[in-house]
Amino acid sequence: MGFLRKNPVALIAFLIIIFLFMISLLAPVIALYSPTEIDVDNVLSPPSLRHPFGTDELGRDVLSRMIYGARVSLSVGFIAVSIAILIGTLIGSIAGYYGGRIDSILMRFVDIMLTFPTIFLILAIMVIVEQNIWTIMVVIGLTGWMDVARLVRAEFLSLKEREFVQAARALGMSNSRIIFRHILPNALAPVFVAAVFGIAGAILTESALSFLGFGIRPPEPSWGNILSSGKDNIEVAWWLSVFPGLAIFITTLSYNLLGEALRDSLDPRLREHR
Repeated sequence: MGFLRKNPVALIAFLIIIFLFMISLLAPVIALYSPTEIDVDNVLSPPSLRHPFGTDELGRDVLSRMIYGARVSLSVGFIAVSIAILIGTLIGSIAGYYGGRIDSILMRFVDIMLTFPTIFLILAIMVIVEQNIWTIMVVIGLTGWMDVARLVRAEFLSLKEREFVQAARALGMSNSRIIFRHILPNALAPVFVAAVFGIAGAILTESALSFLGFGIRPPEPSWGNILSSGKDNIEVAWWLSVFPGLAIFITTLSYNLLGEALRDSLDPRLREHR
């Protein structure tokens, strides 16, 4: 984490991410109201001391819904990226280590997957399967591993010819041990960077799905479905669009800035070329 001390912008981004984690963990404690509590006497109330972020078309407190919505966004980001990292690392490791026909078959499969526009592929799947948070996590993870596979493969192609790998082969170590004990730990640096950028992408994807009505369904709160209700009331309730939109923007920007700083710290050559 030493790179954060040298990059104040990345440090601020990191602190914002930590803050979001804290409010999502403490949501039951700090939320002023239940996120599903309906108050017909306060429908579309503007921001006030009682409701700092106003209320929606059912009188639900927007701030409380956004606090609980942070749980959804961060959970989707981490679980979906974890699935993508696991699949991409496994396929990239096998392709890069064995090479030849195995590499050719796996990389052609990756190329085929990359030809499909991700958001349309996800929408097509979401029409078929049950729409809940677990399904969204799995679908985003299953459609987002290709870039990780290519990164890991490239690292394996470079590392498998190094002296320490040839020494491990000379000692009679099995392929699985060489892959997971010797090469993979040295190939994870770009994977960590991809994971940080991937979380930002997953949060955006979940928000887009919920906004379009294919993601988290009301009354369960999500930044995307809060923003969707703002679309229907934009002329009379600006707060329904502004606050969740800012939350999505600040969160994804923070992850992207942190990812940029992490990438620069792991590969100083990138920083020198700027």
